[in-house]
Amino acid sequence: MADQESSSSRSAGNASRSTARLAAVQALYQHAIAGTPVERIISEGIHHSFAGALDDQELVPPDRALFARIVRGVHARRDDLDGLVDGALEGSWSRDRLETLLVAILRAGCWELLDAADPPTRIVIKDYIDLTHAFFAGREPGMVNAVLDKIARRVRDDLAPAGAASTDG
Repeated sequence: MADQESSSSRSAGNASRSTARLAAVQALYQHAIAGTPVERIISEGIHHSFAGALDDQELVPPDRALFARIVRGVHARRDDLDGLVDGALEGSWSRDRLETLLVAILRAGCWELLDAADPPTRIVIKDYIDLTHAFFAGREPGMVNAVLDKIARRVRDDLAPAGAASTDG
């Protein structure tokens, strides 16, 4: 019984973090499009209910601390994040040609990989791929996967090739 409760609690926590990532990407998009100040977006986001569904899945309340950390972190490290994203894009993809929402997804995912040691890399990348699927039906989810995976291999110790040094502080 305790294992079932623990598993249910972890699942709710994971869903709460996923909703926080969605809310953060929406906030970053709003900041990019409308120029709304980051602290105002965070304040409004923290008081927003986030009730509803996305892709026929009910949304749980977001992890508000994670939401605020992602938005503030991306805003504070935007130039660093853009450099990492630019270095990971291949072929015909370039940040200047990407839709604003896709840039917000990549920046948020990159910030989490760079600045947050928990959760594991695979969970972070999977959440941002799933989030991308909610908005794009083409090649974008695959591109997000490739870019975040490439960045993770550079900045995360759990994916760095043997003998390679992490660039994460």
